[in-house]
Amino acid sequence: MTENYYFDIKYISLHDIFKLNHRLMKNDLRKEGKYSYLESGEGVPIIILHGLLGDLSNFDSTIDYFSELGYQVLMPELPIYTLPLLKTNVKNLSTFVRKFALYKGLEKYILLGNSLGGHVALYHTKLYPDNVAGLVLTGSSGLYENSMGESYPKRGDFEYIKKKAQEVFYDPDIATPEIIADVYETLNNRIKLIKTIAIAKSAIRHNMAPDLPNMTMPACLIWGKNDIVTPPLVAEEFHSLLPNSELYWIDKCGHAAMMEHPAEFNKLLEGWITKYFPKKQK
Repeated sequence: MTENYYFDIKYISLHDIFKLNHRLMKNDLRKEGKYSYLESGEGVPIIILHGLLGDLSNFDSTIDYFSELGYQVLMPELPIYTLPLLKTNVKNLSTFVRKFALYKGLEKYILLGNSLGGHVALYHTKLYPDNVAGLVLTGSSGLYENSMGESYPKRGDFEYIKKKAQEVFYDPDIATPEIIADVYETLNNRIKLIKTIAIAKSAIRHNMAPDLPNMTMPACLIWGKNDIVTPPLVAEEFHSLLPNSELYWIDKCGHAAMMEHPAEFNKLLEGWITKYFPKKQK
């Protein structure tokens, strides 16, 4: 299986093209030192990791649901665009998550990652297996992703970005004009584009397949049946390689289950998480 990345030059993937960049979040963003993050609730900690062009608001429903259910939910902004270029890679994002956990006084936690965030969660687990109590992956990279194009369009091609944004979702209308415009602006920012290339190349180098059989903690895989970026075969391969994994499907769903079907996503995750990590009793 191979990985292909297309966007202006071959290393750029559009697998996170749908991600929101605006900051209209229900939850308040905390800024403390080098960390910007969301935090809500008390109980077993869940650290959520967003994707390459991701935004914390993509998980608003999940944060609200599980913090009210009796869990401590935290979501840091990953320093994708603020790390020095030579340190912009999956490994350093993984160590950043560990430093954040230590800053918050967390020794054991569940990691939940979408797309690149799932890849970071996996690499973090490789580095710090004793600190990861459980893994939740949805549309995760780390094995392979399909390329989102056959050509090398200029990054200024708005219509191309619009088309690819719509393809990522089962329902193309989820790719609103605001989402498309925000991603278009990000990918036309020279510094962010260079950092995006660095992360994409790093992801290619760090295929997680050899490490997955060593990850024996409980793992939950929630996948869209219609995901064309990390298609169902990817979920099945994760399921076969992770020794203690459970795989759940969401129909009529693409690459972002927590955005496309938040209620179903939360219910599936609740069923798994309460089995292995009982919620805090009120």
